[in-house]
Amino acid sequence: MISSRNARTVANLAIASALTILLAACSSMSLPSLSSSSAPEAEPGVAPDMPATIRSDEIVGRWGLASFQNPNDRARTEAAARGQCKQPYVISAGTSGGVVMHLADQATPQELRLKGSPSGKNYIGPAGPTPGEQDREIVSFDGRVLITRFIDKDAAVRYGNMVYVRCAPRA
Repeated sequence: MISSRNARTVANLAIASALTILLAACSSMSLPSLSSSSAPEAEPGVAPDMPATIRSDEIVGRWGLASFQNPNDRARTEAAARGQCKQPYVISAGTSGGVVMHLADQATPQELRLKGSPSGKNYIGPAGPTPGEQDREIVSFDGRVLITRFIDKDAAVRYGNMVYVRCAPRA
């Protein structure tokens, strides 16, 4: 038989155990929502598909390419990119409205999309969330000079700010 001194301890443990079981059961139950909204909410951090303010046909062409890490080197890097027009980087039109370019660390170019965002920024990257890890942000574009930066931190450190300077048309 349990002594009165131990009976109180056993009763307290039994009550604590019962409450734990009840709380666990309540947290695993799905109760109906009392809110008037029945539409599921979008995942945080994932923007809906938005068109870019730059059209893909605006960046198709032959480009001199160089990169910089230090923003003070931008003018020098643009001149260096212009000098690369002897061996231009070619951005071609994709079959489904995108542009054909390389992703970071990929030897084979593939079709990428120009994507907009609610913040007004534009991105180039594969289909998927904006900005995605493989995307590059269009830092600036004036029709003649395109500057991009990879979203992925490792790629951004390795490649820096990519400067594309439009090459003159072939004679």
